[in-house]
Amino acid sequence: MKGVNRILVTGAGGFIGSHLVERLVKHGHAVRAFVHYNSRNDWGNLELVDAAIRREVEVITGDIADPFSVRRAARGTDTIYHLASLIAIPYSYIAPQSYIATNVIGAVNVLEAAREESVERVIHTSTSECYGTAQYVPIDERHPLQGQSPYSASKIGADMLAESYWRSFGLNVTIVRPFNTFGPRQSARAVIPTIITQALRGGAIKLGSLKPTRDMNYVENTVDGFIAAVGPLSVSGEVINVGSGREISVGDLARLIVGLTGSRSEIVEDSQRIRPSGSEVERLLCDNSKAARLLNWSPQIELEEGLTRTIAWIDRHLDRYKSDLYNL
Repeated sequence: MKGVNRILVTGAGGFIGSHLVERLVKHGHAVRAFVHYNSRNDWGNLELVDAAIRREVEVITGDIADPFSVRRAARGTDTIYHLASLIAIPYSYIAPQSYIATNVIGAVNVLEAAREESVERVIHTSTSECYGTAQYVPIDERHPLQGQSPYSASKIGADMLAESYWRSFGLNVTIVRPFNTFGPRQSARAVIPTIITQALRGGAIKLGSLKPTRDMNYVENTVDGFIAAVGPLSVSGEVINVGSGREISVGDLARLIVGLTGSRSEIVEDSQRIRPSGSEVERLLCDNSKAARLLNWSPQIELEEGLTRTIAWIDRHLDRYKSDLYNL
């Protein structure tokens, strides 16, 4: 990405979004951050970004499901990174309609705002959960999509809408499909902070099924992928996986983290945290060769280094986490 761009990041108060905003500011871009409105003026994870960087960001509050606030946020921008989404899989079993409102209607609002405001590029965020349990590995972008949870079904719908705006209206949309991203600022909704916080506190590490495998990619690698995706216009209309290309089971991941933290915590399966059998994604392993070919992207930070950095950050912010509660 060369020159100064006027960039809107939706979901800027989220985990990946806050890291992306931080990087874009460091690269000298004019960044507008769209965060979910609340009466406390709480900007989520942007509150944890260095104050000097935060001062360079124009923060707009609103609701991604509201087309008027989305169009207002998009006005005058060159590029939109659309990350705003409800992402917790267990909560999608409880409140599925909210996932349609946020993930599907929200995507339509962003795409339509980009079209109406003549935005040059949209980078739409997908998820590896769209693939469901791997039918073959490594998973490339031609793998069938499977809605194994209301969450993944909503993201598949959003992805198809993004593709339709490229085909129907010529909107320059690229779909980035991250695999399991982790790192500082991530909530205990995700498995790695769940393991780390319990390990640091010394109690039993309660998890769902230990057998499923995941492709864990450090957040700086994922942000590198987002940055690279906005470069060539030739990737418009493309779906591009961003993952590490390495597979690890939840059980082995927990044992690795226990070793890195020096914890003596026991790892146990908690029935409350086990997904319905037809909904559990048993295996994910990324084929990232398309990203390497089209974007010249590859992950630079390995799992162990990323875990070490994440453990150090969480250890400094442990009071932010309620490790004794199951975070949906």
